[in-house]
Amino acid sequence: MPESTNEQELQKLDEADVSKLHWKIVLISGMGFFTDAYDLFIIGVVMAMLKPEWHLTAIQTGLVTSTALLASAVGAVLFGRVADLLGRKRIYGVEVLVLAAGAIACGLAPNIVWLIVFRIVLGLGIGGDYPVSATLMSEYAGKKSRGMLISLVFAMQAAGLIFGPLFAAVLLASSLSHDLIWRILLAFGAVPALAVFFARRKIDETPRFKMAQDKRRKNQEEGASSEGDFWGGFQSLTRRRRSLIRLLGVSFAWFLLDFAYYGNTVSSPLVLATLAPHASLLKITLTQLAIFVAAAAPGYLVAAVTMDRLGRKFIQVLGFGVMAAAFAAIALIPGIEKQMLPFLGIYGLSYFFTEFGPNTTTFVYPAEIFPVAMRTTGHGIAAAMGKVGAFIGVFLFPLLMTWKGLPGAEMAAALVSALGLVVTVLMLPETKGKTLEELNEGGPSSAHSEGPMEEFLAVGAKAES
Repeated sequence: MPESTNEQELQKLDEADVSKLHWKIVLISGMGFFTDAYDLFIIGVVMAMLKPEWHLTAIQTGLVTSTALLASAVGAVLFGRVADLLGRKRIYGVEVLVLAAGAIACGLAPNIVWLIVFRIVLGLGIGGDYPVSATLMSEYAGKKSRGMLISLVFAMQAAGLIFGPLFAAVLLASSLSHDLIWRILLAFGAVPALAVFFARRKIDETPRFKMAQDKRRKNQEEGASSEGDFWGGFQSLTRRRRSLIRLLGVSFAWFLLDFAYYGNTVSSPLVLATLAPHASLLKITLTQLAIFVAAAAPGYLVAAVTMDRLGRKFIQVLGFGVMAAAFAAIALIPGIEKQMLPFLGIYGLSYFFTEFGPNTTTFVYPAEIFPVAMRTTGHGIAAAMGKVGAFIGVFLFPLLMTWKGLPGAEMAAALVSALGLVVTVLMLPETKGKTLEELNEGGPSSAHSEGPMEEFLAVGAKAES
């Protein structure tokens, strides 16, 4: 394809208004994140039922709630790299089949060992959805609406967070046995995934990837590229100063965010039980539902609406800052966990600014700040680091609550959130209003899209030369 034709095609993509195709991609991509959030919530309810039924130890409980997160880290890296090698289209849909198979198998698990194994399968599919869905949306979106559209894909988590406790509450209020309820709750995760499988398979390959593939093929013929093999892409991503700094920035930020977010959310039944130690599981579930509806869902929507106006960096810094303050308040205000309205207000505030903050921006950033030939690879690595942080947070949060109580666990979340703010300020650029090529290929605005760390190293490199 001639260079002028490429430029015209890119300009057409960058200047495009939001179309039916964009909304279609938002819907079919977002269903994977509906399932991710649904599973994130529902496993806490399931374990509350399984622990007395199967007489689980603390270690077994921790493994069930956290192994899917480690598996999703593997899935994100694997699917992310393959999508850069084979294309977004060829891999799109495979990840939801893996996810659906894992969800159904979890619902049929005969014992704790098999439940852990099937949660690993589920996690592989969930992790694979992150880099492919985000990148597909970013490469089709116009520069003025890209942040909003990628955010809306991720905002489908809000529907999962609301539907999960609502569905659980309906089943808990029924006459069904707990053994049947937890199996239904886990197996249901396959339904939204399978609903969009065929639609995902029909999405066309992105023009940007087609152009990159043509360029890669030409470079390989000239012996000038190693990006076409599995490990070569990782090496290319870390060899370049800008890509390495950005990779470290988004990975650390996502790791820190998920440590605090998943730790709090998966353990929310334990957190809310401090308010009402004798409350039933149904009452705690309805309280969680109220928090998600009043705080989390609006946060997602505000993030999507303002992403292209306020910018990713501003929103991420603001979110981390308020999270740190809210968690610190819970940790430091004496007896706050015994005062229902003040506690729920602060706890809800942390959820709002998590969603209108780093939980959304850490998903958007990696879909923009890497070259097209390494975009899903970079996003996969960042998402994997997030899931590793989530694993550690989910595993440690109950232990911290046992050791130092709720104040100890929330102070850890506060310190981690404050560190996330510092990482964002030092290592990440602002991307709003810029094309993907300007951000990554040395375009006219690329010199103004660097973070302080990149600018510092760039000055040092010039001085050396």
